[in-house]
Amino acid sequence: ELEQVLANKDKAVQELKTKISNALLNFKENDITVKVKNGKVYISLAEQLLFGRGSNDVDSKGVTALQQLAKAIKDQKDINIMVEGHTDNVPISKKSQYMSDNWDLSVMRATSITKILTKAGVSPQQITASGRGEYLPLATNDSPQNKQKNRRTEIIITPDLDELFKILESN
Repeated sequence: ELEQVLANKDKAVQELKTKISNALLNFKENDITVKVKNGKVYISLAEQLLFGRGSNDVDSKGVTALQQLAKAIKDQKDINIMVEGHTDNVPISKKSQYMSDNWDLSVMRATSITKILTKAGVSPQQITASGRGEYLPLATNDSPQNKQKNRRTEIIITPDLDELFKILESN
């Protein structure tokens, strides 16, 4: 029974990846990547698709991408969505009452994206905004290219594992 649930979960994750990839086909490959890792769908959005440097306002191209993503996932009630902001290690230049460092910037970016997704129909109960700041880089921050890789937002979609836990508890 457990093996069947796991197989169904893996199949659902693959189907979701395909659905998301198809929804985002018209965007450049270096702006958006979609992959499956550890039973989760990871959608990585480059900073240049969504934000101006140091800003947490999503530009129109980014809004379009997020609306297409929302359309693809909004009817999936058996998933959880984590929007994770990431930055490079360059200190922010525009400090304010609400934003004093990269961690703040990453959280505010994730929140901006979360609001666009929920406005486009994704259930607020399914989504969490979080920020990692500069603390989970993809590459060392030693070149402009590597810094650009680190400035991203990852949307991590996880299947709801309640069914799996119910089986485990009953055994």
